[in-house]
Amino acid sequence: MKFTAATLAFAATALAAPSRTTSQKPRQAAGCESAVKLDASTNVFKQYTLHANNFYRAEVEAAAEAITDASLKEKALKVADVGTFLWLDTIENIGKLEPALEDVPCENILGLVIYDLPGRDCAAKASNGELKVGELNRYKTEYIDKIVEILKAHPNTAFALVIEPDSLPNLVTNIDLQTCQDSASGYREGVAYALKQLNLPNVVMYIDAGHGGWLGWDANLTPGAEELASVYKAAGSPSQFRGISTNVAGWNSWDQQPGEFSDASDAKYNSCQNEKIYIQTFGAKLAAAGMPNHAIIDTGRNGVTGLREEWGNWCNVNGAGFGVRPTSDTGSELADAFVWVKPGGESDGTSDQSATRYDSFCGKPDAFKPSPEAGTWNQAYFEMLLKNAKPSF
Repeated sequence: MKFTAATLAFAATALAAPSRTTSQKPRQAAGCESAVKLDASTNVFKQYTLHANNFYRAEVEAAAEAITDASLKEKALKVADVGTFLWLDTIENIGKLEPALEDVPCENILGLVIYDLPGRDCAAKASNGELKVGELNRYKTEYIDKIVEILKAHPNTAFALVIEPDSLPNLVTNIDLQTCQDSASGYREGVAYALKQLNLPNVVMYIDAGHGGWLGWDANLTPGAEELASVYKAAGSPSQFRGISTNVAGWNSWDQQPGEFSDASDAKYNSCQNEKIYIQTFGAKLAAAGMPNHAIIDTGRNGVTGLREEWGNWCNVNGAGFGVRPTSDTGSELADAFVWVKPGGESDGTSDQSATRYDSFCGKPDAFKPSPEAGTWNQAYFEMLLKNAKPSF
């Protein structure tokens, strides 16, 4: 994810509320007594609570066990109760989904990140995926279709999906890179296929739209909206599509005034200096392009600002802290909810310069070191997020 002007080249309610199944432990009661039917024309986060999935809970509880300071340990255990999205970032990791469904109560919604496009993350190395350019059929049959099967088998559970972080934004700002040119058709067809196949009654979908420091540049707003809307329409304008996700795995403030980079020499070219302005400005462009424009915003790691040397520095930002906990109380009609999409404590990328997936952004002065491969737990980073959390735990 690289998005400053200097690095652009690289860079609710359900229709009906199903009743909860009975259990001696309501929090662990899985699913509802009847099928869930989400109305994607409404904000489903007004009725459903983002589920604290058991995979992240296990990571956090293990992290807490390793903390000797009693006060910090107590705070760490509170993180385990925070609703967080589960990343299905490989075909193998689809295996996490069934176990994650075992304790989702009726009043909760399970957040999932769909993230395995062929040639994934075409403008970076740290999170390159398993599927090569041209393996679109594998993406469809071995990845998307398998997830669809599981979601169909659990009609009594509500799901919120973030679709393919970084993919379409890269086609707007980094299309001059050969890797993104090679990936473009697969991205567009793959995302459209995902939107069409995952269009199920118990699902609400948000397509990733980068953030204000990426598609928020004045020159990127209209092309970005047109890119996303084109894929939405290619999917048949699915009924369960709600809008966009922003700031996924990001660091931007929701409403900081003036913006974090408002004093930069190129700030005059970007009117979207925080995510609130971004979803309003970009949302208007999306509406004009004929696409639903409500948003969810990742606040998982944006508790501290003023840490990055440049807006485009995206990897393991040093000094970061957990941000606002998931809530539908955003103060904005367009913002459905603040959510935790990126699981805090999991690395953005390795700082090992000899690693195949080493990306230079993970070696920048404002990046935390040492850091393991993307998705791998970093205990020291988790403890830093915890200590710097705003609001505190």
